[in-house]
Amino acid sequence: MSRRLGILRPYLRLTEKRHLARAQDPVKLRHSFELKAKIFFRAVAGTQFRYLNVGSGDAALSGVEVTPKVQRDGPVILYFHGGGYVFGSPDTHKAMLARLSSLTGLRAVLPRYRLAPEHPFPAAPEDALSAYRAVMDHPGGVIIGGDSAGGGLVLSLLARIIALGLPLPLGCFAFSPLTDVTFSGDSIRDNARAEIILPADRVGDMAGMYLGDHPADDPIASPLFAGFLGAPPIWLAVADTEILLDDSRRMAEHLMGQGVDVTCLVEGDLPHVWPLFQTILPEARQTLAELAGWITSLSRL
Repeated sequence: MSRRLGILRPYLRLTEKRHLARAQDPVKLRHSFELKAKIFFRAVAGTQFRYLNVGSGDAALSGVEVTPKVQRDGPVILYFHGGGYVFGSPDTHKAMLARLSSLTGLRAVLPRYRLAPEHPFPAAPEDALSAYRAVMDHPGGVIIGGDSAGGGLVLSLLARIIALGLPLPLGCFAFSPLTDVTFSGDSIRDNARAEIILPADRVGDMAGMYLGDHPADDPIASPLFAGFLGAPPIWLAVADTEILLDDSRRMAEHLMGQGVDVTCLVEGDLPHVWPLFQTILPEARQTLAELAGWITSLSRL
């Protein structure tokens, strides 16, 4: 464990976990996260950011394009940010994608999908599908990814791509994905105290804002219950103290049971979606480097 991680963990428990436990106003929560992202999450020097429309017409979404200083031909990375379907944006996650783009030499696109409670389910999954349709014919192929709720969103998207017979992405990756909005995994309870950032007693509030009265076991909301026969390789990463640990472990088992090539990294006592802290943590940079190696191996097949 790095010295920086030893300092960051108690800081996050005392600040972010308590803040998320008390927060009631989604708008204030969004503004707070945007501000903290500007302070703590720094991009790799030389990265270019461009605001753009992903798609065209009524289905177009705004978003951010991330281009590394040294770019190579190959797939585009389509990435969906986390934030419990309630907060977060391309701007809060673009610094992390800047490092991943720098490591892979690949351009990334981060769509701005609609958030709850103003836009409840199925707004986010429909936006994800629209974003994928906009890039799915990219000559070098597409690699899709996401974190937390965005990780659940990207896995749900992959299942829909398969069901609709759309061109498959080369691969799919997710950091600490939320794959089961029924919250039936044991780690929701077993890791409630050990969890560094997420307050376990607020997951029901998040689900309520996102789903309303819609069934939580709908495979589009909870990809743990979706079909993945014929899926491309999938890469997952989660920490062993997260309340969403079982979301990744059970997802990996479900995928392997359907013949999918799965890599599932379970790391020790790291914050939820720790690669976001790539400016601060060597552990975050190491995980992104491992993911970059996996992405590079796919794009060279």
